[in-house]
Amino acid sequence: MTTAAKTNVLNLSTEEFVHPGNRACSGCGLSILYRIGLKALGRDCIFVVPPSCLTVMQGLFPIAASQMPILNGTFASTAAIATGVRAAMKRRGKQTQVVAWAGDGGTADIGIQALSGALERNEDIIYICYDNEAYMNTGVQRSGTTPQGGLTTTTPYGKKEQGKNLPEIVAAHNPAYVATCSASYPLDFHDKLLKAKQISGLKYIHIQTPCPPGWGCEERMTVKIGKAAIDCGLFDLYEIEDGKKQLSEPSRKLLKKAKLPSVQEYLSMQTRFKALSDEQIAVMQERIDQKWADYRQEFCAE
Repeated sequence: MTTAAKTNVLNLSTEEFVHPGNRACSGCGLSILYRIGLKALGRDCIFVVPPSCLTVMQGLFPIAASQMPILNGTFASTAAIATGVRAAMKRRGKQTQVVAWAGDGGTADIGIQALSGALERNEDIIYICYDNEAYMNTGVQRSGTTPQGGLTTTTPYGKKEQGKNLPEIVAAHNPAYVATCSASYPLDFHDKLLKAKQISGLKYIHIQTPCPPGWGCEERMTVKIGKAAIDCGLFDLYEIEDGKKQLSEPSRKLLKKAKLPSVQEYLSMQTRFKALSDEQIAVMQERIDQKWADYRQEFCAE
């Protein structure tokens, strides 16, 4: 693993690439990520974005919140379009970074075939999935990453199926780089983007992105809820390079704890989990406990 000095609030670039006004909801986790992420990517960048909350946030004609060129594509074609844009830049002799930035619906469901193809070809792009765990922009319908038991407008009694573990699906393609991030740790996201920019091939970054309207929480709780997901071990932050996984600091420090906070603390912060039974929560807790028992065996033995 390569190491570099970590970004903090004192050395973070003061240059802004997003205009002060945008159409994000109050408390939007994506708006945090977008502002900080663009600081890492820099101005020599082209975005490919499918229909999503980001399409609305970045600005609908004739308004634009972003200062970089953005190509709005179709739901199913994000990775394919990004592949074409990168080929065009290469043909022109330009090193312009091409970034596909899509939601979970446009990545885990409708766009997964184009992403899988780009992964197989190891296209030299960065693909970012902001995962707010439902189709939020169109009315909070369930997606492939909606957690089991989650309430949405299309699962009014709670989703029956388990959510897809998309980072692991991507990792099975053996891409150049895989990382997970959280909207509650934007500087971790910033530094992982800096690393991704230096790597050739397809780089995939998956971000858990709390959504107050869709998750049923107050706007001021966005960062707290994201941190709670990590602290209880439900969502873990890591990087995979050359097939080797390493936990990032917010998750790595959990290895030293004999017992993590109950997942119930995280679930109780959101109304979308109010239909979960005690039995379902107990099963969820068992899965988390087993995952971290495996992690301790794997990483503490190194």
